[in-house]
Order: sequence, then C-alpha cells, then structure tokens
Amino acid sequence: MAEIRLTRVEQGHTKIRNVPIAVTPEGFWCCPSPVVFQKTIKTQNTLNKPKPSSPPHKINPHRKQNPMSERKIPFTPSRSAAISDGQRILNPEIVTEGPVLTSSVVTERPPKPKVDTLPRKVAIEFGEAGTSDMKVVLLGKQGFCVKLSVHKNVLVEFSTFFADKLNEEQSSLSSLEINDCEDIEIYVETVGLMYCKEMKQRLIKQSVSRVLRILKVAEQLGFNSCIHSCLEYLEAVPWVGEEEEEKVVSSVLRLQGEGIGVSPVLKRVSSEISKPSKDTLVQIIELVLKSNDERSRREMKSVVLKLLKENSGLPSYAGSADICNETIYGSCQSCFDSLLSLFKQAADPEFSDKQMETREPVVKQIALESDNLSWLLEILADRQAADEFAVIWASQQELATLHEKLPIVSRYHASCITARLFVGIGRGELLPSKDTRQLLLQTWLQPLINDYSWLQHGCRSFDRKVVEEGIGRTILTLPLEEQQSIMLSWLSSFLKAGDNCPNLQRAFEVWWRRTFVRPYVETQDSSNSFQTDN
Repeated sequence: MAEIRLTRVEQGHTKIRNVPIAVTPEGFWCCPSPVVFQKTIKTQNTLNKPKPSSPPHKINPHRKQNPMSERKIPFTPSRSAAISDGQRILNPEIVTEGPVLTSSVVTERPPKPKVDTLPRKVAIEFGEAGTSDMKVVLLGKQGFCVKLSVHKNVLVEFSTFFADKLNEEQSSLSSLEINDCEDIEIYVETVGLMYCKEMKQRLIKQSVSRVLRILKVAEQLGFNSCIHSCLEYLEAVPWVGEEEEEKVVSSVLRLQGEGIGVSPVLKRVSSEISKPSKDTLVQIIELVLKSNDERSRREMKSVVLKLLKENSGLPSYAGSADICNETIYGSCQSCFDSLLSLFKQAADPEFSDKQMETREPVVKQIALESDNLSWLLEILADRQAADEFAVIWASQQELATLHEKLPIVSRYHASCITARLFVGIGRGELLPSKDTRQLLLQTWLQPLINDYSWLQHGCRSFDRKVVEEGIGRTILTLPLEEQQSIMLSWLSSFLKAGDNCPNLQRAFEVWWRRTFVRPYVETQDSSNSFQTDN
C-alpha cells in the first residue's frame, strides 16, 4: 500500500494523514478506498468549524508539559514489500505552499492571530509523478482539491472527453484543471479504472448505488468501455427495493436517450408487449382459485387483491379496467356453476348415506367455491364494479332453494357472500337497482338468518356489527311498504332466536319513526296551518 498525506494549502495548522490505497501492476491507483475522501471531508469540516470562545484554562503546576517537538503524527506502514517487482509503488505528495513535511516528528509553528478564520483546503495527489506526463487537477466543493498524475495516451484511448480537450489544446499540454467537480471520489476511481484490464471484476464487490455513480462519471468522460461494464453489472446484480430499482431505471433511460444500447438492463422491467395479455391475468386468477392449500391461497388472495387495488389507482391502467372486470366476471360465472353443481350433489337424498370419505371432499369444495366468490366480490367492490355480481347472486333462486336442504355445516359459507353484499350496499360500494335490492333480500335474507349462529362462530372474517348495519341500511333503501314487510318478518325471527338472529333494532327504530311519527307530524302541521287560515 502507498501512503496519502493530507495537508492544508493555506496558512494554519498542518494536518497530515496516512491512508492506504490500492496499486495496480501498471503503477497506478485503482478504486481508491472511500475512507480517503470520507476522512478528508470530515477533517475539512472540523477545521472549518468555528471554535467557541472559552475561559483560560488553569495550568496544573504538578503536571509535566511535553514539548511540542515531541508530538508524533500517526503513521501507517507502507506495504511496498508485499508488491511484486512488476508493480510500482505510489508516492503521494503533499500539496502545500510551504516546505513538504517528510519527517514523522513535526514541530508546531507558533500560532498566528486569528488563524482559525483563515480558509483551509485539503489536497491529495494520486499516481506516480515520475512516469506520468500529465497532471489532471480536480477542484471540488469547499476547496477540496485532488491532483492526478496520469498518462496522455491512456486518457486519449479511453475517454472521448479528454481526447477532445487535448486535441483542442496544444499537444504539449501538461496540466488540465477541472472545476466544480461534484463527485471527486468517484471521478478518481473512474479514471483509475482506465488502467484496469478487467473492469467487470473490479465492479463485482461494489454496491449498486456506487456503480450508478461510476456510470454517471463514465458517461461524462465518454468512457465507453466502463459504461458497458457498468451496464453488464447492473443487468446481472439484484436490485433491492423499489427505490433502488427506480434509480437504476432512470439512469439507464438517460443513456438510452443518447443511443447507448441498454435493452438488456431494461428487459428486467419492461416487455416487448405493451400491455399484459388477458390470458396472463386469467391464468393468475385461476391458479389462485384452484389452490388446495388454505394458507398459501389466503396469502396470495391478499397479495393479488392489494396489487389490483394499486393498479386501479394508476391513470395508465384505465384502459385495462374493462378487460380486468370481464376476466373477473368470467371467473365468477365458473364459480357460480361449480357451487350450484356441488349444492345439487350435496342435496341428493342419498348423499347423507354415503361414507364420510365421500362427503367430506364435497363439503370442502363448497367452502372453497364460496370463499372464491367472496374474494372475487371483494375485488369487484373495490373496483366499483360489483353491481352485476349483486344481480347474478340475487337471481340464484335454485341455489337458495337447495340451500335449506343442506346441513348448516355444509352451506353456511354461502351466506358469507350474502353478508358481504349487504355490507357493500350499506357502505355505498355498489348501487344495484331497487328491484335487485328487493330480490336480494327476498331470496337470501332468510337463509342468512338461518345460518347466523354458524357465521358468528365459523367464519373468521365475520363482523356482526358491520353485517347488521349493512342489512339494516339495505332494507331502509326500499319503499316504506317493503320495509314494513321485511321488518315484521325479521321481528318474528328475532323474538324466537335472539342472539342467533341479526339484531336490526336501529333499522327498526328508523322504520318505526318513518311509519308512525312522521305522518303524525305532517297531520299536526296541516292542523296548525288550518287554524292559522281561520
């Protein structure tokens, strides 16, 4: 390892630091350690920070004072012995306005007035000055300066930026200054990569964010071989998180605008097909619906529902909404047909006489299809497209007739669908017509009441208060005469079953006031109006 000494160019305290850097067989640095710049910037900030005034310290007469000349600067031993004969050792220099300090023992100069207010700069020199034929000086923010001892033929061969600069100037140009360099650390590393034969190997241990920084500098320098190595790295390495993926894509798209081939990287996030095919969505939904493992099916239903919710909020997804709804309704119809077939099979008089091994798969399949329909209804309700589902379910008179012939343990899952429809109507998530709401209550409210005790104990997602509020609100959307018929029927069931029946007392109170209180108020207002006229 070679050593880097840092010092301040202006007046003030000299700060020396020894930092190891890697040396290539060609006698140049490569991929300098970030600690070089991090420690330098930290030192610079510390030096520039104004010191608060403090009262004079009392001197302890018993404390022995060490002379300033005995203070030693920490030293990192050079690893020149570990480098082969074919390798050259770097001799970084200290850029100062005064004599160069070479001894490990430094005598501190007498302090000058207001020394802390003077500007401070830090300079580093890379490369072997003895063999180089050109200096590149990088000037960064806060007076940070780096001098590179480089070779013209290397810069011209690998960088179109340097080639153009050297062609513009006379061929005897020996120094080039680059002002306002934003990322000096990566600039130094990128120039160092010009001396590496296997750039891809140098990038393997780097992070994605650092390679993106190298890619940006390589683009500025017109370092095409480095750009291609960075793109090969980005095409192969995993991108962790959405934020990192967005950074990679934005950087690569910028290169695409300049005519650089980046399609291998972008293929990870884009397809030649502009929009996913309808068959792909159908396949995903069918795989989820036909899954036999309860846990994995439940997890994937939650994931797909969440992703569809995210898609529905994107403006670019508006054109695909109809295709998605059509696909979901196709799956709904398939589930309806399957559920009706299973109900017919379970309602057969001979079914109860069969062995448990024969009956159990049918019961499980009924629960599965009912759960599938509830999930599809949830998707449609979120997309505000569930009105047609309510029409289809309200029209299932044959299914409702078979429902009462099945044991409650086999059928109660179907009532979860009815409950979810009532909740959706009560929340305004779907707005079926008056005839559909009336038919839904007429066909499925009594089966729901019959299964209510099992729904409370056998369905994990069942929320009694939410369901009862949805049922009540749905009833109250009907004409008053229909409300009366349904409320009287419910009252009869509630007085017999108690907690095993939905508690619709709040809806009952609203119906009561509409029926008995409001006409009295209207009559009283008419009477008062008549007396006033007289």
